[in-house]
Amino acid sequence: MKPGPRVPTFISAFVLLVLALVPACRAQFSPDASTASALSIPQAQLVQPEALNRVLREANSRGPVILQVGSHVMFQQAHIPGSVYAGPGSQAEGLQLLESKVAKLAKNRSIVLYCGCCPWTRCPNVGPAYERLRKLGFTQVKVLYIENNFGADWVNKGYLVDHGE
Repeated sequence: MKPGPRVPTFISAFVLLVLALVPACRAQFSPDASTASALSIPQAQLVQPEALNRVLREANSRGPVILQVGSHVMFQQAHIPGSVYAGPGSQAEGLQLLESKVAKLAKNRSIVLYCGCCPWTRCPNVGPAYERLRKLGFTQVKVLYIENNFGADWVNKGYLVDHGE
């Protein structure tokens, strides 16, 4: 049998390096909940942007508690009015901040989580945050489905936005 083409040594070394780093990179973004991703959130627990925007525009309704579980820089640039920064859900410190933000809420209080840092399929924050609230006993937790990112799926659609803290 004739041997196949030989792979240059530097390519083999690069592939081995990438394979070695993948678990480390994944751990950096989800140290507490490596299996919790946005895709693990049940479809019934998702709320569409236009539906949440409609709720926010109804001045006479008591809306949900809205918690942003992504980047603080992103929150300062633009966030949903009335939302509270609750730390990045992919980090232990963020999950601790999230717990402190909900500590005094009733377990049946309506809560909506959102991030919007990146496309839904790659968001490292909403899955762990959702999982943590469910483990804490919160029964009315929804997650804002942001398919692409907060800018494209909320801001650019003309929905309500605040800036700063």
